[in-house]
Amino acid sequence: MNKLIVANLLHRPLRSIISILAVAIEVIMILSIVGIFMGMLNDQKQRTNGIGADLIMRGSNASNMNGAGPVSMPVKFVDVLRKIPHVTVVSPAALQLITSTSGVEIQFGIDYPSYNALRPFTFVAGTPFKGPDDVIVDDVLAAKVNPATGKPYTLGDTLSIFNTDFHICGIVQHGKGGRKLIPIETMGQLINNPGKASNFYLKLDDPANAQSVIDAIHNTRGLQNYPVETMDEWLSEMTPEKLPGFNLALNSVTVIAVVVGFLVIFQTMYTAVLERTREIGILKSMGASKPEIVSVVLRETAILAVVGVILGIAGSYGVRVAMLHATTLQFQIPSRWLLQGAFIAFAGSILGALYPAWMAARKDPIDALAYE
Repeated sequence: MNKLIVANLLHRPLRSIISILAVAIEVIMILSIVGIFMGMLNDQKQRTNGIGADLIMRGSNASNMNGAGPVSMPVKFVDVLRKIPHVTVVSPAALQLITSTSGVEIQFGIDYPSYNALRPFTFVAGTPFKGPDDVIVDDVLAAKVNPATGKPYTLGDTLSIFNTDFHICGIVQHGKGGRKLIPIETMGQLINNPGKASNFYLKLDDPANAQSVIDAIHNTRGLQNYPVETMDEWLSEMTPEKLPGFNLALNSVTVIAVVVGFLVIFQTMYTAVLERTREIGILKSMGASKPEIVSVVLRETAILAVVGVILGIAGSYGVRVAMLHATTLQFQIPSRWLLQGAFIAFAGSILGALYPAWMAARKDPIDALAYE
């Protein structure tokens, strides 16, 4: 029976290949959207944690996920925050979402001395800002190809930010907030909002004093309405459930992928059953039971599904390699989703084959043998 199943699949290789590709595409669609969203989320968490702050004070309309938002808080709040007991470093930053060739990213405008005091930069090459048109980039971005030179970015290369040319003055190890950092004064001028910040990062003498500092900030006139939380609390909010549109996008892609896989498998096995009417009649006349006939169809489907799932997982990692080569976006596929994606595709394929299998089992052996 196993030889018969393999022979049936090999008898019409194009149909089998199309079915395998349908399952593979289903897996790639599911794992790719998970990989992109989870990669962006975990990368953001890692880089936010790498800033080195204990507390963050955000603007009232700043995003819970990335801190970007209206640059509305006066930088002079630094003087007030520094006077609060247990605060050792206060660093203002302006964060803005921008669109680049790599996709949507967060542009950081920083006060270098205080930002570096939170957790020092590790320079791979170059120096801190020396002028208003200098930019510091991380080693992930520097490894990408500069379209102007066809080579990885290096010191002195030009980057366009807000349609303004900046020159790379330093390359640092990744994980320190943004991939591109410019002086906060320059940022203010470019967005026509000088002297303002979207976030204040605070370093304390002891993280255990966080709550007393938060209370002191909220008891300070003019600061009562600004959200303040520990970095651990902020990082804990960066979950797929709180990522806008994540579940909706994932569910939509999953439904589309399952429907495509279901229909292709259904059509493949339905057509195969119609074409093998005499074969089914012979099997039943030789004593094959209905469960055995159903088993033949489902086992053929299972082979197609397993091969498709394996090809889909391999294809997803191919997408990952391509994205990491072409962009700075991170692509991470949790092992849990490898299993879930495989199960969804496999289950959808089996469901697509159930009716053709049931139809084959119901065929009358006399009518089947007389079929031309």
